[in-house]
Amino acid sequence: MTFSTVLPIWQAIQGRFHKTVKALPEQDLSLHMGSSSIGSMLHHNAEVEYMFAEWFFGKSMPEEIKARREEKGSQSQTSFTNLAELVELLTASNEHLIAAMRELPEEAWHKSVESSIGASTPLEAVGRLMYHTGIHSGQISLIQKNARSQAV
Repeated sequence: MTFSTVLPIWQAIQGRFHKTVKALPEQDLSLHMGSSSIGSMLHHNAEVEYMFAEWFFGKSMPEEIKARREEKGSQSQTSFTNLAELVELLTASNEHLIAAMRELPEEAWHKSVESSIGASTPLEAVGRLMYHTGIHSGQISLIQKNARSQAV
């Protein structure tokens, strides 16, 4: 019951976010505010979905994602400027998380799980992810607005 209730809400938010991402001009991926670029935020969003799937839903992160995360310290200056690759990563992380949610037994949705960011139930974790995606959507819009106004 919980999965069938949560899924349409999750898909509505993700659908809007993915539509926005796909419409980004590729040159905007390198726009930044402070040390965060639009491209790095998109990459981060996908990573967080993989982490939450592992922490709160018990679905292991794919090995290639784990390896990339472990290398991250050495590539902290990487610029994520390939829109097709970022869209593919976001699609894969979303599908991975949905599969994890689908596999979670109903009774587990309301049991608190301890993680490195504190305790949450899987249901609360989905809410946190929705909030996280919304924050980054707003930041992306703000970066685009500020970068364009500075260019004028």
